[in-house]
Amino acid sequence: MEKTVTLYTDGACSGNPGKGGWGALLMYGGNRREISGYDPATTNNRMELMAAIKGLEALKEPCHVQLYSDSAYLVNAMNEGWLKRWVKNGWKTAAKKPVENIDLWQEILKLTTLHRVSFHKVKGHSDNPHNNRCDELARLAIKDNS
Repeated sequence: MEKTVTLYTDGACSGNPGKGGWGALLMYGGNRREISGYDPATTNNRMELMAAIKGLEALKEPCHVQLYSDSAYLVNAMNEGWLKRWVKNGWKTAAKKPVENIDLWQEILKLTTLHRVSFHKVKGHSDNPHNNRCDELARLAIKDNS
């Protein structure tokens, strides 16, 4: 029986580009795990994607994942079929330009074949305590490494 895991993710950047951090919160049953990381030179979008990647990589076995993010970039790419079209078009956008952050999208593509992931958009900096905690983890990663 496949486990269902809830994963909240968020990325932050001090300057864009600039110093970046990401945070993820994994929940299964009564268990809760927080992870975070830092990049000295990155963008906000890269940190949003990295939070999802690191959260999915933290899983020890294939799971059904309910992933919540305030990143329209991430959620729309998955739910609106952007990622599938990029792959079909040889990693080109509808405007025939190279897809940005291709390395991270390729990793997400790999992880979403290992796990069954449902992507959900949440409002950022709002009343969702789990999203707010991920934002805090991302910002702390920047602060602790500055």
